[in-house]
Amino acid sequence: MTRATVIGAGVAGLCVATELVARGCEVTVFDPAPRPGPHGCSWWAGGMLAPFCEGETAEEPVVRLGKQAAEWWERQGVTVERFGTLVVTLDRDRRELDRFARRIEGYRRLDASALAELEPDLGGRFDRALHVVDEAHLTPRLALNHLRDRLEQAGVTFIAETGRPDGLTFDCRGLAARDSLSDLRGVKGETVLLRSPDIRLRRPVRLLHPRFPLYVVPRGDGLFMLGATQIESDDRRRSVRSALELLSAAYALHPAFGEAELVEIGADARPAFPDNLPRVSQRGQTIHVNGLFRHGFLLAPVLARMAVEAACDGTKPEFWHEDHD
Repeated sequence: MTRATVIGAGVAGLCVATELVARGCEVTVFDPAPRPGPHGCSWWAGGMLAPFCEGETAEEPVVRLGKQAAEWWERQGVTVERFGTLVVTLDRDRRELDRFARRIEGYRRLDASALAELEPDLGGRFDRALHVVDEAHLTPRLALNHLRDRLEQAGVTFIAETGRPDGLTFDCRGLAARDSLSDLRGVKGETVLLRSPDIRLRRPVRLLHPRFPLYVVPRGDGLFMLGATQIESDDRRRSVRSALELLSAAYALHPAFGEAELVEIGADARPAFPDNLPRVSQRGQTIHVNGLFRHGFLLAPVLARMAVEAACDGTKPEFWHEDHD
C-alpha cells in the first residue's frame, strides 16, 4: 500500500484524498483548521456545477471536463440537485441574453409562460429566458463536511497542523502555496446569504447585467446565496460596494428580496494562474494541485483524478504544467 500526504483540506485537498483512498493508499491530511469552515475559500463557493454557463468566458477544457463533476459528487454520496440553470435579463438588457446564448450550448429558450411553469415565482417578471438543462448545483458546506466524514470513516488521518512534505505529497494549499508557485494570484469573490420565506426557487438563476451580473443559488429552507463578484485582489475584507451591488441586483430579480433577512456576508480570495486554468505540477516528490479559480467544485474532482494518476501511473495529464523554477 502506498502512503501519501495531502496538505490542505479545502475542496482540492479533500478530492485528492478521496481519489487516493480509491486507489488503496494510506492517507494523512494536514490542515491548520480542525474542520472545514470560513477560513477556506471553498466554504464561500456557490456550488454551481454549471460547465455550459461557465463556457461564456472560460476555456474549452472547463466546459468539457466540468461535465463530469455532478456524477462524481453523486458517487461520493453528496446530494446534487439536477434542475439546470435559468438565465434571465432585465428588459433594458435584452441584448445580454442573446450575447450569452451565442457563447454557450446546451440550453433551450423559454417564453414567459414556459418560464412561469418552470419557476412560478418568476412568472410575470421576465418574458423570456434560457434554461441550461444539464447543469446542477450542490451545497458546498455540506459537501465539504460529507467528504471529510467519509474520509475519516475510510481511515484517513487528519492532523490540525500546517504539515511539511514527507514522501509522496500533494500540496493543495490554495493561495498559501505562493511560497512555491510564484505566478499564483488571488481573485476575490464576495457573497451574501439571504433568507426569504416569500421566494421559492428550485434551481440557480443568473441575472445578466453589463455591470452587476448576479447568480442566486437556492440552499433550501428559504436560504439563498448571492454571488458573482470577481475582483483582482487577495484582499479578504468584505466591501460595502460589492454587497450593495449584489443586493440591488437581487432586488431587480425579485422585489421580495428587499424584505429578506440578511444572514451573512462573506469574502475570500480564490487561487488562480494567469490563464485562469488549474495546474498539476511536480517538484521532487511533491505534486502541486492548484489554480481552480472560480471552478472549485466543478473542476476539483477531475483535477484530483489527474494528479493521482500522475503519481500512481506516471501519466502527464491535460492540466500538467512543467515547472522550470
